[in-house]
Order: sequence, then structure tokens, then C-alpha cells
Amino acid sequence: MKSSGEEMDIIAAYRQVGTFRGAAAMCGTTHKTVKRVVERTASGRTRPGRKPRERNYDSVADLVAERVKATKGRISAKRLLPAARAAGYEGSPRNFRRLVAEAKEEWRRGHHRGRRPAVWAPGEVLAIDWGSIGALHVFCAVLAWSRVRFVRFAADEKAATTMRFLAECFEELGGVPRVVLADRMGCLKGGVVANRVVPTAEYVRFAAHYGFRPDWCEAADPQSKGIVENLVGYAKRDLMIPQGPFADVAAANAAAAGWCAEVNAAVHSEICAVPAERLEKERELLGPLPSLRPAIGSPGASRKVDRLSCVRFGSARYSVPTRLIGARVAVAESGGRLLVTDPATGEVLAEHAPVAPGEASVLDEHYGGPRPAPRRAVRPKTPDEKAIAALGPAAERFIAGSAASGNTRLAADLAELAALRAAHGDEALTAALERAVAFRRWRAEDVRSILAAGAGVPRPRAAGNALVIELPKVPVRPLSDYRVAGRDGSAS
Repeated sequence: MKSSGEEMDIIAAYRQVGTFRGAAAMCGTTHKTVKRVVERTASGRTRPGRKPRERNYDSVADLVAERVKATKGRISAKRLLPAARAAGYEGSPRNFRRLVAEAKEEWRRGHHRGRRPAVWAPGEVLAIDWGSIGALHVFCAVLAWSRVRFVRFAADEKAATTMRFLAECFEELGGVPRVVLADRMGCLKGGVVANRVVPTAEYVRFAAHYGFRPDWCEAADPQSKGIVENLVGYAKRDLMIPQGPFADVAAANAAAAGWCAEVNAAVHSEICAVPAERLEKERELLGPLPSLRPAIGSPGASRKVDRLSCVRFGSARYSVPTRLIGARVAVAESGGRLLVTDPATGEVLAEHAPVAPGEASVLDEHYGGPRPAPRRAVRPKTPDEKAIAALGPAAERFIAGSAASGNTRLAADLAELAALRAAHGDEALTAALERAVAFRRWRAEDVRSILAAGAGVPRPRAAGNALVIELPKVPVRPLSDYRVAGRDGSAS
């Protein structure tokens, strides 16, 4: 059978030469074929349809159509192939995949969901969602009209964490949208009745405090919030993978804040505008922020500050300012950090990174400075000890060094030194003690030898700075004065 193009060429050739045989010679066919084509065209009849060929999967076509309809076009050819083999299909898997693809296309043609592009109004919708890579969870939010993006990280996806990030997002936007759109995340969902999501009481109180209406997507329908689904993937590709792994959640959130500032200041490809600039216009239509952030999650454990200016939580110690010793504080974990707050005002008094049980997290600013070096002061008791210690720091250093060297006769040596003090005087004995400490001589007989040597002994000192001397200037002559004249009088 000739194709449509070939039939048009035959008709054109016939009109050009006017004979069947001439047109047949030009088109490379028989005159009978030319006659049949010309007569069918002249009578207005259509070309006869091609007789469908039999295929090796015709026997299971009804089975495939039935299964595709039952699963709403979701079943794969891989899952259908065993059933088709049992029903007598003997063809190749590739041919069967072609049959399943045609059946799915036919089913979707009659069951289109009628999607259309979203039309966002300023100040209307904030879409939120969670994502994760390993143990690190990422919270994403998009203000739909201006496309301002908000990304933060956490170690969990609990309701308190979600609402805390929502409150932070509202504060960064400078207002509250009318609707917060979320999927049916379990941390905010109390249940589903007749396909209607029932939010938790805590989420309802949170929404009432900020003045927005919670809204929910259809079940198993990520396309209905694709604006934030795309942000989750973008944050993973452009933030979590290139800049990770992070040292902790706080470091991850610092990186996320910088990343959000960067992407919100760039032109968005969908709206061809800068989201940060559009936010300035949209902020006028956002609801006002409440004066106080609501209490989110559990109020925290009550602890009394002990004498070490610490509180115990999770079998670990955490420092607080010393002015709070004896006071009651609230301790709670939030966003990977441990917060110590005032139960009355909610003021954050101290913030720590959680530590393992048995460890301590101590901040120097809570104690007025860094920890001082350990020092065991010399406390004389006997008359001999008091007599020697009265000589000052040199005597104290001698006593401490002699004790550290393991001198078990230190008490007797101090009695002997007291006698030397009466014989030589305070000034000579103090100088002898200083020399003994410098050369690490810790016995009384060493001090006696130093006193016996007198004041004429050398006193080695550490090398000082380099001696810089300016050399005097001397007269010089140029090199030309040293030239030797030749026989002809020329210089060489």
C-alpha cells in the first residue's frame, strides 16, 4: 500500500503527463496502481485503513488494562509480567513494557487530574516541609508570592522544633501570612477523619497566637506543594552536600542563614525578580507579629543552682552566672542546644552544647574570667616555719621546691636555716635562698655553702638582646685610582 506522500506524487505525475503508463514510469510503479489511486481520488473516497497486525501480547491486553485501572496507572511492567506469563504471554519483556506503557497512557488520557499553575496572592501562603540526609534534618519554608526562602537544620522533626522554626521564620519575614500550607506531617497532625486533617491542640494554640490558618495538602500528593518540595531538593544539592558535614547543628544553622541571605538576594528564575526586594512589598500585607513568642514544647525541668554555680541535667553539669547560686532556673533542650532560662521572664541565662553524662560544660564568663592555675600556698605553723616564711617569696619558693624534690628532712633544714638567719641576717639569707632556688639546691647545707662563698661568686644571667653597634665611617677611594698605566700611557 502506498503512503499518502507517494499517492500525492502519483496524482501530480498523472496531471503532468495525462496518461497512466507515463505517470507509472515517472513514479516507479504500475499503471494499474496509478489508475486505482486516480479513480479513488476523483470519486472522493478515502484510503482504506491498514489492517492491524496481530501482536504476541494481544492475549493479555485485557489483563493489563484491568490491572492498570485497578492501580490507577501506578503498577509497573515488572510487577505485571509474572501474571502475564501465567496467563500465557510468551513474548519478550521489552514488548510487554511497551504494552503496559500504552495502557497507562490510555488510562491517564481519560483520568487527567486537571492540574493548573498556582496563582499566589501577596501575603497569602507560606509552604513548609521537612527533608533529611542521614541524621541531619532540614526545615524549609517558602513565602509563595515573593519566593523568599527560609532553611534551618535540626536533629529531629518534632512538633516543638517545627513550631520554633515557624516562629523564627515569621520573625525573619517581619509578619505572619494568612495560611501555612503543610503536608500531613505527623508532628502537627492529630488525626484524619473523612479525609479532613485534625491538627494537634498545641498547633491550634500556636496558630491562634500568631493569627494564621493551618492548611494541609492532599494525601500522597507532593505536587500540591511543589514550591517547597523544590526548595528541599535545592537545599540538599546546594547547601547540605557541598558544605557538609557540619561540626554540629549550630554550625549548620549558621551556614543555612548565610545561604538563605545569598539565594534571597539573587534573581529567581521563576519570577524574574529578587525575592528580598519583593518581600519589602509583601511585608505590608502580612499580619502583625505578636509582642511575645509563645512557650513552645515542655516548660523545661526546674533545677536549683548549686554552690559551684552549676545545674545538673542528664547526669551532666552546666555552668550559670555566679549571681544565680541558690536560685531556681528552668533547663530545656532546644535546637541541639541546652538553654537555662528564668522561669518567670523566660530570659535565657546560659546556653550550652549538650555533653555526655558525667562531663561538665563550664563557660569562663560565668566565673568572671578563665580558670586560675592551681596554687598551694605556704601556711607556716611552727616557729621555724614562720621565721623562714617571713623572709618573703624567695623563702616560699625554696620551701615549695624542697618539698617537691622529696626532701624528707625539710623540717630540720628549716630549723637550721632559722639559725643561719640569726647569724647572717635577713638580707644575706634571702639572697642565698634566691641563689639556691635559681640553681635548684634544696638542702640547708647548700644554703650554708652559698653563704660561706660570700658575695663575690659569679651570677650567671640569661642571654639578652643582640648588641647593635654602628660602625664608624672611613674614607674610601674609587677603583679608578688602582689602574696601572701601560708603556704607551694607556690605563689597563
